[in-house]
Amino acid sequence: MVEKLIATWGQSPLLQVQHVTFGYTQQQVLLYDVSMQVLAGEFIGLLGPNGSGKTTLLRLLSGVLTPQQGQVLLEGRALSQWKQRQVARRVAVVPQELHMPFDFTVEHMVSLGRTPFISSFWGSRQSQDQAIIQDAMQVTGVSSLAGRVFNELSGGERQRVTIAMALAQQPLALLLDEPTSHLDIKYQIETLELVQRLNRERGVTVLAAMHDLNLAARYFPRLLLFQRGVVADASPAEVLEPDLLSRVYGIQVRVGILRGSEHLSVLPPTLVDVPVTLEHEPFPMVHVIAGGGSGALMMRALADAQIPFSAGALHIGDSDHALALRLAREVLTEQPYAPISPEILQQVHDRLQQVSLLIVCPTAIGPGNLGLLQEAVQAARRGLAVILVTEPSQTDCVSDISTLPSLSVGELAAFKARDYTGGLGFQCIEALLQAGAIVTTSVASSLNEVKKHVVVSH
Repeated sequence: MVEKLIATWGQSPLLQVQHVTFGYTQQQVLLYDVSMQVLAGEFIGLLGPNGSGKTTLLRLLSGVLTPQQGQVLLEGRALSQWKQRQVARRVAVVPQELHMPFDFTVEHMVSLGRTPFISSFWGSRQSQDQAIIQDAMQVTGVSSLAGRVFNELSGGERQRVTIAMALAQQPLALLLDEPTSHLDIKYQIETLELVQRLNRERGVTVLAAMHDLNLAARYFPRLLLFQRGVVADASPAEVLEPDLLSRVYGIQVRVGILRGSEHLSVLPPTLVDVPVTLEHEPFPMVHVIAGGGSGALMMRALADAQIPFSAGALHIGDSDHALALRLAREVLTEQPYAPISPEILQQVHDRLQQVSLLIVCPTAIGPGNLGLLQEAVQAARRGLAVILVTEPSQTDCVSDISTLPSLSVGELAAFKARDYTGGLGFQCIEALLQAGAIVTTSVASSLNEVKKHVVVSH
């Protein structure tokens, strides 16, 4: 495996996603500003809860779906520049389940994989096509099933036939959508062993969406944790981290190496287990309100300074949400492009009663997140210390704001320019300032103020 990784250094990505945004409707964006890449020869597991967008990502990579923004590249060229037949000769997809309306035999099913190479609908297969079909069946161990009806096979047998059909396309990349779902443990292992062998012996690049975290840890050297965006991209030891998994999946887990095993195992907690937030870990005393990337530098600075913090509410798909899942101890999450619900606002209210400091990053203020600032005002009036992070800006949309003491017109203008609520958002900013909020103009000065309010432990 080390030799394979060394061999990929310096290569151009086989598949690349560049700032892709996609939604099945204009009102519901599923993926927002997603970027990732797959090098030739890699063997990657794609993880994430139901509804996280794994299947959608695979469909975008295969060209079945078209991004609303951004682009997907295949061998350095946008998929939009390829003909569908050309893409199918390079990228093959193995769906979760494949049902045929006809009683096709196994050999007929596998032969469908040669369709992209036949010149016309009425074209016939050549002798080399037949040789490739036979090879695909032999490699996947379904030659003995050649005359059987596909629909009459067991789930594990059908899965191997589907992989054989994909292999007959002679793809550079194999995209598998939950290849082990609905299979018993025997066929799960057989399927993953087969795919791993294709990767090692034939150099087929593999990206497989997986539900089973333990199987993913055992087979895939690189894992992508996905929640409508890339939350983590690293080795199993780095991605399968209990706090991170708990935040993404919404359930406490334990991660460790079982006796006699060499692979990580993900286990549910028992009644006697230590909870995920361990007793020796400081409880977050800082809460961050951000959004749209406005909190990225602040959250990284807090993490680098080893200051535990919570964050939110943040919308799924927001770049700050993906980063907070990696860095924050707790993330309050809302659905994409939805107003912050009363239930989530109550969680924010409860969190602000537990922390010693609130940091409000320079995010845009709209009707959807105005409630967060209103909660911040209530907390400030109760005595919670608040830091308002701003950036001096050149703008003319300033009126009647120079009456607030000790702030420059530029600082006040920066607040005003981010208000898209007809003035309600800026009224909250005014209330925070009148309640004694501290204004900072950089991450460094913000961090200095944080250290005055919380104890930093190293």
